[in-house]
Amino acid sequence: QVQLVESGVGLVQAGGSLRLSCAAFRGTFTNYAMGWFRQAPGKEREFVAAISWSGGSTTYADSVKGRFTFSRDNAKSTAYLQMHTLKPEDTAVYYCAAIISNLYGVVTASAYDYWGQGTQVTVSS
Repeated sequence: QVQLVESGVGLVQAGGSLRLSCAAFRGTFTNYAMGWFRQAPGKEREFVAAISWSGGSTTYADSVKGRFTFSRDNAKSTAYLQMHTLKPEDTAVYYCAAIISNLYGVVTASAYDYWGQGTQVTVSS
């Protein structure tokens, strides 16, 4: 069973950048594809991005495409979400999640097996 810990809590102005990290413990990192989701107050958790176990394939929500980059360093058992040109509507709690590796690209939150505790991102206008 893998444990996920996010870091990178941030308050940033619109147009700024921020990088979130997701470190994995107790498990074989390469057994899992990864996803980032976010949840704003009063809204459902929504898909942000996904990455395959190797890092060779990525998928993004239309709302973040071209602004966010999902990567992973398997040697460090860590995934990263680099966010640029942030907008106030990006404000949310961001969660990383892990899913069995042959299920890369899943956009449904309930399909993921493991979750981090979430980290707050606030973008001021």
